[in-house]
Amino acid sequence: MTDTPQITLSSWLMIALLGVVWGGTFMVTEIALEGITPFWLAASRIGLASVILAGVWGLRGFRLFTARPDSGELVAMGIIGALSSAVPFALLAWGQQYVTAGFAGVSMASVALIILPLAHFFVPGEQMSRRRVAGFVLGFIGVCILIGGQAFESTGTTLEIPGRIACVGAAACYAVGSILLRRLPAVDSIGLAAVLSLIGAAISIPLALVVEGLPPLPSNDILLVLLFLGIVPTALANLLRVLVVRSAGPVFMSLVNYQVPVWSVLLGSVFLAEQLPPSLLVAMTLILIGVGTSQFGALKRLFGLND
Repeated sequence: MTDTPQITLSSWLMIALLGVVWGGTFMVTEIALEGITPFWLAASRIGLASVILAGVWGLRGFRLFTARPDSGELVAMGIIGALSSAVPFALLAWGQQYVTAGFAGVSMASVALIILPLAHFFVPGEQMSRRRVAGFVLGFIGVCILIGGQAFESTGTTLEIPGRIACVGAAACYAVGSILLRRLPAVDSIGLAAVLSLIGAAISIPLALVVEGLPPLPSNDILLVLLFLGIVPTALANLLRVLVVRSAGPVFMSLVNYQVPVWSVLLGSVFLAEQLPPSLLVAMTLILIGVGTSQFGALKRLFGLND
């Protein structure tokens, strides 16, 4: 890790890929939930991802920290493992039973706004500026327009408020986890992704057993869906996330949260014949302007323009 975030063309390509992958995950998750319960869905994703990443890590000789870590760094890694997958997955699985999909979407977009002040105080080279704040706010407004009024609709359940708190709590987990991830000392990215997934699996599998009992026996079709979820949006995406946060920083990584709702809507239209909302063009424009504004300096360096 360098003190100053290094945003390159590869950084932009990785967050673009993550936006598509995570945007399509909602659609695939709906299919998986037809044959498996929510907590076991999360546990199976993380468990499979941990096996895959651990295997790749083993082929590389189980390299991890460059220098021997102290106890504080090991504790931080344990916390990051919990906050990166197990805890937010559980909070979302429980919270989305009582809130609208729109509110859950806005909650995930708020990760960028939560990260901004945290990074200002705790991450070198990530100080807030008026341009950066304006860009993030524009992107958040774009997400709100895309999702529409359903974000503010009431489900009428007695647990709606706790459900909303759980969704916002999941967003805060992702934000704090990214900050801590950036602050770790020099470490092998593949090894780190594997360890974080293993920690997540060690939490999520017992949690699923306690909450939902033994897992149901899924059909062959659902097993294929779970295999896809474990490999692509969990194992591969977690590795890309680690690479982006460690090199380009948590603020840059948080731009993915504005892309995910856009891709979710577009892919739903293409593969599920869902209607595109009339506000899509306006929302996409605001999101793109917001991203460009918040990362104006990085874009100028990318294209070789003078500051």
